[in-house]
Amino acid sequence: MLISRRSFMGVLGAGALARPVWGASENATPARGGTLVVGANPEPTTLSSAITSAGPTQLVSTKIFDGLLTYDLALQPQPQLATAWKVSPDGLAIQFTLRAGVLWHDGQPFTSADVAYTLMKVWKVYHSRGRGTFANVQRVETPTPLSVVLRLSKPAPYILSALASAESQVLPAHLYQGGPDGAVLGNPANNKPVGTGPFRFVRWNRGSDIVLERNPHYWQPGQPYLDQLIFRFLPDAGAAAAALETGAIQLATIMAPADIVRLRKNSALVVDTRATGFSSVINSFEFNLDRPVLRDARVRQAIAHGIDRDFLVRNIWFGDAVAATSPVPSTLPAFFGSGLPAYPHDLKRAAELLDQAGLKPDARGIRLSLSCDPYPSPPLVQSAQYLRSSLRRIGVQLNVRLQDAGEFVNRIYTRRDFDTVLYGAAAGPDPAIGSQRFYSSKTFQPGIAFSNGAHYQNPQVDSLLEAAQVELDPARRRALYLQFQQIVQRDAVTLPLVESSMPVLRSRRLRNVMVTADGALGNFASAWLGKS
Repeated sequence: MLISRRSFMGVLGAGALARPVWGASENATPARGGTLVVGANPEPTTLSSAITSAGPTQLVSTKIFDGLLTYDLALQPQPQLATAWKVSPDGLAIQFTLRAGVLWHDGQPFTSADVAYTLMKVWKVYHSRGRGTFANVQRVETPTPLSVVLRLSKPAPYILSALASAESQVLPAHLYQGGPDGAVLGNPANNKPVGTGPFRFVRWNRGSDIVLERNPHYWQPGQPYLDQLIFRFLPDAGAAAAALETGAIQLATIMAPADIVRLRKNSALVVDTRATGFSSVINSFEFNLDRPVLRDARVRQAIAHGIDRDFLVRNIWFGDAVAATSPVPSTLPAFFGSGLPAYPHDLKRAAELLDQAGLKPDARGIRLSLSCDPYPSPPLVQSAQYLRSSLRRIGVQLNVRLQDAGEFVNRIYTRRDFDTVLYGAAAGPDPAIGSQRFYSSKTFQPGIAFSNGAHYQNPQVDSLLEAAQVELDPARRRALYLQFQQIVQRDAVTLPLVESSMPVLRSRRLRNVMVTADGALGNFASAWLGKS
C-alpha cells in the first residue's frame, strides 16, 4: 500500500496553504502583457540547472523549465509537472502521476521517459546535490507515458523536498539521449534550452542579456501574464541598485548589503531579505585539505578563532543575516543543533594554536601565507577583504584573488588551484540535499561545482550521513544529524560564518512574483506588472 499525497501532506502539517505569500496582490486583477527586466550578475555559464546548482543559472532556467513539484512557504510540496505522488510505507518506491498535455517548447510531448533519463543520466551523474539526493535510486520505471516509479535500494525521505525546477530540472530526453559519454555537458541545448515552463528561450546575447518570451502553449490556462522576460547583465551590484532606482530593471537579487539598507527607504521599491528553509544560505570559509599545512586541525581552528562573525553580520550584511554556528541553518529547526563546538573571536587562542602547530612568525610577523578565492558576490568579496585584515593579526597572510564566476568554478572545483575559498550555498530544504554534498567523501569529484571542494574524508561522518539519508523515524534522523554537526564543527574544515538569504528587491509595480518557497527562483508564471 502506498502513502498518498494527501496523507504525506498531512504528516508535514495541515493548514500550510493558508499562509500568506510574498508579493501577494490580494484582490487585484492581473494585467496582461509587458516586459519584466531582471538585473543579473554575474552572467550564467550555462542555462541548465540539471547540471549545476549555480545561482545565476537557476535564476534564468527556472522560468524556462518547470519542476515535478513546487513548494509553498511551509515547504509543503505542491503539484507542477507531477499532479500526484505516493510513497510506499517502506520508503523504497515513489510513484508520480505526470500532468497530461504538457509540451516541450519544440512541440514534443513531455513524458515519463524524460524524467527517467534526466534522473539516471544527469542528476545522479553531474549535479552536485543530485549525486547525493538520488544516490539510492536504483532504477526508474515508466509503466505509461504519464507514470513514473522510482525504485530505491534504501529509503530517501528527502527526495520529495528536492523536486523543484531550481533543484532537479527535467531535461528533454529527445535532445540529449543517444550521444556519447560526456555529451550531456557539451550539449548545445544547455545554452539554447528547450523547456516546459511558462517562458521560451529566444536568444542569449553574450555579455548583454538573455531574452525569453511567453509560452503560448503553457499547461496552466491563462498564464503567464507577461509577454517577455529579459535578464540584463550588469557589471556589479552598484549598477543593479542604480538600475532599480531609475526603473531600468524591475527586479534584482544580487545586491550589496549597504545598498539594500539605502533602497529600503525608496517607496517605489519592495525589499525582502527573509529566509526560509528553502532559501537559507550558509556563507562559509573552506580549506583545501590537499594542502599539507591545512591538514592540521589546529591551523584550521586557529583561523576560525581569528574571524569575528558578528563583525561580518553588522558591517558586511548590515544586520540582514545571523552568525552561523552549524552547517545546518537555524531555519531548519528539525535538524539544527545548538551547543556545538564553537570558535569565538579570540586572537590569543588563535596564536596559541598556531604555535602548537609549529608555525612561528618570521621577521615580518608572518606565520603562514594562503590564497583566498571568494565567489564574486559583493558580501563575499568584502568578507574576504575583512578576513585578510583580521587574519593578519595572527600572522596569517591571506592573498585575495578575484575572478568571474566561471573562472571561480573552474579554479576551485576543476583545477583545484586554491588554499581557501569563500562561498555561499543553499543549505536547505534538508541536510541530505543542502549540507551533505560538502562533507561526504563520496561527493568529492573534480569538475562537480559546489560539492566537497575541501576533499574532506571522515568515515564516521560518511556513516552518519548515509544512515540519516535512509532513516524514516524523524527523531532518530535528527539525532544522526546532531552527531554529524558535532564532528564537522570540531574538525573545522568548512567554517560556517554567516546565515543569510537571497535578497529580492523589486519594483512595487511587480506583483505575484514571490509566491513559492523558492522566491525569485520560481517560474514567474503568475507575475504581472501593474501601472503603479
